[in-house]
Amino acid sequence: MTIPREARDGYKLELAAEVLTSGGAIRLQAFGTSMLPSIWPGDILSIEPKPDTQIIPGDIVLVTRQNRFFVHRLIERRSSRWITRGDSLPRNDEPAAEEQVLGKVSLIHRRTGAVVPTPQLTRIRHALAWMLCHWDFFRNLVLHVHSFWQASSAGLLPAAARTSCPRQ
Repeated sequence: MTIPREARDGYKLELAAEVLTSGGAIRLQAFGTSMLPSIWPGDILSIEPKPDTQIIPGDIVLVTRQNRFFVHRLIERRSSRWITRGDSLPRNDEPAAEEQVLGKVSLIHRRTGAVVPTPQLTRIRHALAWMLCHWDFFRNLVLHVHSFWQASSAGLLPAAARTSCPRQ
């Protein structure tokens, strides 16, 4: 018996949400580009359950909406509404209800090691996020360079592509 993809994805979301609401932690792989340059496609995110008092503006949170997960930065809390936005997006997301916020990103795992997310973007990262948001060509170039670097560090490129040019 084949289970449709939408049903499988729905079960995964429900299971992950249940683990977090019961106090457990999960790991998810990032696929989108809305959190560039803080989170890159392929990064593995450690998500801790949501203790309300420990999540502050600037933290990266996991939100469920429209039967999908979104990992965005918390901009502000207005009573029971949470305002989030991707670092490389021009506008805030629709406000999320308290129960839609499932957890907080505690660690970002990359090939180069683990990174603790910072609650503030540096000026350089803020400028980079702005360029990634507004210049499609730049974003595509950066993503291609990143994927090439990931493949070369994993040894996935053919030997000819990994060798350097001889000096003359």
